[in-house]
Amino acid sequence: MPAINPISTRPKRGPITVLLADDHAVLRDCLAGLLGHEEDLKVVASVADGEAALREAERLHPRVVVLGNGLGPMSGIDTARAFAQKAPGVAVVLLAAHSAPSAVRRALEAGVVGCLGRESSGEEVVKAIRAAAAGKRYLGESIAEKFVDDARPSARGELQIETLTGTERNILRLVSEGKSNAEVAEIIGLSARTVETYRLRMMRKLGIGNLASLVKYAIRQGITTLE
Repeated sequence: MPAINPISTRPKRGPITVLLADDHAVLRDCLAGLLGHEEDLKVVASVADGEAALREAERLHPRVVVLGNGLGPMSGIDTARAFAQKAPGVAVVLLAAHSAPSAVRRALEAGVVGCLGRESSGEEVVKAIRAAAAGKRYLGESIAEKFVDDARPSARGELQIETLTGTERNILRLVSEGKSNAEVAEIIGLSARTVETYRLRMMRKLGIGNLASLVKYAIRQGITTLE
């Protein structure tokens, strides 16, 4: 499990101040309503993108920021990384678009201390915020289960993304996004035949027999969400 940098927490007098960031106003309003019922939590700002979240965090100094996935030009992980650099005293909780172990690892490496899947309950969101404010890591139940399953080679039935080379990963991403061999070749500067060779070799290495299964693998590993 990737190490997480220590969080410098403020004195715990008063409520835990929370900043919400997502481009869906309905989601922010739902979260604000949920947290408003908790006496120890206080929403101090609600913004629509990552840049605004950083500005408001610098102004308001919340204890915790809850990031969605719609954050304007910045992804949730990019925003978390920016918080780690510019506002290291703020604990980041991410509502992940998908919970593939490889994607969650990238989030943790970016400085996220709480990570929840889309299906997480309101109770889990509250628990994650309280844990993050206390400087503790929190993984949603579904994400934690996937980490356990990911640690069992016999249960996986397939090799993990770390077994692929950088070129293979790049080709996998582009192919899973619907690019043809010719389009991939033009993007990465190889011949179409070489791309086809890479793709077939990659599929043999992963034990995958067709393109549809390759795309599903890419989604499970967090290479693409097809959104």
